[in-house]
Amino acid sequence: MAPKKNIAVMTSGGDSPGMNAVVRAVVRTAIHMDCNAYCVYEGYEGLVRGGDYIKQVGWEDVRGYLSEGGTLIGTARCMAFFEREGRLQAAKNMVLNGIDALIICGGDGSLTGADRFRAEWPSLLEELVSKGGLDQKQVDPYKHLNIVGLVGSIDNDLSGTDATIGAYSALSRICEMVDYIEATASSHSRAFVIEVMGRHCGWLALMAAVATGADFLFIPEKPREDNWREEMARVIRHHRNGGKRKTIVIIAEGALDKHGNKISPSMVKDLLADKDGLGLDTRITTLGHVQRGGSAVAYDRMLGTLQGVEAVKAVLEATPETETCFIAITENKIIRKPLMAAVKETKEVAKLIEAQRFNEAMALRDTEFSDQYKSYAMAANAGMGGEIELKENERMRIGFINVGAPAGGMNAAIRAGVAYCQARGHTPIAIHNGFAGFARHHGDQPLGAVRGFDWLDVDGWASKGGSEIGTNRELPEESGMEHIANLVKLYRFDALFLIGGFEAFHAVSQLRKARFQYPSLCIPFALLPATISNNVPGSEYSLGSDTCLNELVAYCDKIKVSASATRRRVFVIETQGGRSGYIALLAGLSVGASAVYIPEEGVSLQMLTADVMHLKDVFTKDKGQTRAGRLVLINEKASNTYNAKLIADIMREEAHNRFESRDSIPGHVQQGGVPSPMDRCRAVRLAIKCIQHLEKFGPKGYERPGEIVQNPMSASVIGIKGAAVVFSSMQDLEENETDWKNRRPITAHWMAMKSVVDILGGRPDYPVPAQNLEGLAAKDTKRGLVN
Repeated sequence: MAPKKNIAVMTSGGDSPGMNAVVRAVVRTAIHMDCNAYCVYEGYEGLVRGGDYIKQVGWEDVRGYLSEGGTLIGTARCMAFFEREGRLQAAKNMVLNGIDALIICGGDGSLTGADRFRAEWPSLLEELVSKGGLDQKQVDPYKHLNIVGLVGSIDNDLSGTDATIGAYSALSRICEMVDYIEATASSHSRAFVIEVMGRHCGWLALMAAVATGADFLFIPEKPREDNWREEMARVIRHHRNGGKRKTIVIIAEGALDKHGNKISPSMVKDLLADKDGLGLDTRITTLGHVQRGGSAVAYDRMLGTLQGVEAVKAVLEATPETETCFIAITENKIIRKPLMAAVKETKEVAKLIEAQRFNEAMALRDTEFSDQYKSYAMAANAGMGGEIELKENERMRIGFINVGAPAGGMNAAIRAGVAYCQARGHTPIAIHNGFAGFARHHGDQPLGAVRGFDWLDVDGWASKGGSEIGTNRELPEESGMEHIANLVKLYRFDALFLIGGFEAFHAVSQLRKARFQYPSLCIPFALLPATISNNVPGSEYSLGSDTCLNELVAYCDKIKVSASATRRRVFVIETQGGRSGYIALLAGLSVGASAVYIPEEGVSLQMLTADVMHLKDVFTKDKGQTRAGRLVLINEKASNTYNAKLIADIMREEAHNRFESRDSIPGHVQQGGVPSPMDRCRAVRLAIKCIQHLEKFGPKGYERPGEIVQNPMSASVIGIKGAAVVFSSMQDLEENETDWKNRRPITAHWMAMKSVVDILGGRPDYPVPAQNLEGLAAKDTKRGLVN
């Protein structure tokens, strides 16, 4: 029988939220795959020192890791590893511990060191044998070293991946601080210059500016021209003259002018406060290490977990010839990529910035970075002239309408869409309170439901939750399709931009089908999915789902504190999500749930029995030493019979006083207050793409009904699918991808994560519930006609 493979995990470089999720995932996945798991404490320093710095760890050793910030296994700078003598000692320590597979979570410097270590591995072993540090028999089983990298960095500065572990948590801290600062800035009519991290990468600064609607921005990749002082004064004076009481300038620590000279926060402050210029009461806030702190947001926990699982698979599948890889995410897809190619490209960006070849540096950033910069510039300069306007006969009247329940990011999407419309010369029109408001209150006096936007109001919507133009679940057919068609004609709409969940999806379907009867509806429709349930066909992501996950994870973390304090307590938490188990499953992944019940799978008595027996066994072995409580999550519609209270009662009854159980329902708290930065930033990017899509069809489509009806993309849904942002034809989605009965896509892209949740939660195999019989099959079975 071959000995078990020993896999080690370590964190290196600057700490970032989500590193603990990586450690937990690597340790538990390795154990699940019948390997031994080791942790290297204090990064490369621990690898060089050896001894107690390299320890074998068990399943329970990483319990409670998900909710902790920083890295619990430590990280440290190690000058010794830069020297061959240090790497020689590190190699010896690994051989002595029987480790030939190493997973490293760190920045580009840490990962470059890892690749060099792997390249030198054979020669390091030869030298150890020749010097007598080890004998040949000791090194023979470890001739090849396999290394996989995961990028833990709040700067999001590694090329080849859309997000690094910790970046969205840091962005969340920044936006939270900026939101607080905005309140005092507005109260005193002050200006604030806010410095954020990012020496060679402006991702944090850019996304924070997009998410908060900052007035001006400085990033290394896009330095300001020589006249930046005049440009900033012009933009801010325009905003102030328009009635804005606050001014927010965000500056990355590596901000430069086009000659490579540093632009400091104090330079910006002096300009804003200059009594002969703007004369604003100005303050500087340097956020510093608060950006690294705190628990990881749901996205970083998910990213760290899924990448940790993939990393274990990658080291086990690697051969001596396999190039060192790192685990990346592109849009929504976890993939493996060559490590050194990404590191080389990352360093190239820094070199290009130093050489003042800024356009080339910008080109090496991903498409989202470039899209977001253009989006930001457009919104910041809205209404100032100089934009690329269309000819008069190409301009459109575009109706903006929210349909369904409110979701985080709706307001940010509308703000971005309005800014783009103004820049292009279109007329954006708000339809307040959905189709119900459109049908019954469009002509109200003094203020009807159909009216233009005031940019001064809209400009402040970037960070607002809910829906400032209201929203309603009513569908066009319920409002009266003929009436809706007449109103579209009355207000001369050339296109409709809808934001919402499955109700909005259904509304577009109804409008599309009604075109054959009502020519005024022969205009393009674009839907931007926005629902906490994330159940809109055509997209793997909906606005609001990230905000919901953050709220739910924060709620579960608090509940877990109570469960931990009493040691032997299980909480059964009911989540929203309709007939889509996305929220329940992703929250379960992010908080380490012992079990998750979702509608796609169902709940059965046998399943509950297996889970109760498992919990009894866990608490029998526990003896009260471990500090983490137990959570079970159930989607609100996972079962018609078994709800959170009933399951908690069953567990309490079957526990026979060996442990306690409680139920808890967060309810509408899950919709969240302030939207998450991810929802805000994606709202901006996707909304602008929607308006760009609509304008391709031009105005007065109702005068060309045949052309509009025959083009399947004239009614479409924008979405993230795999590694791309795509538009999908509404007709194709209706016919091929929609489970109308359950109000969700036929295929749930996230169901592959179910096994990860069960494995890492330690849930044993359970009987899968039988599917309900329907229609004639159900009737015939009840009558005994079939078995």
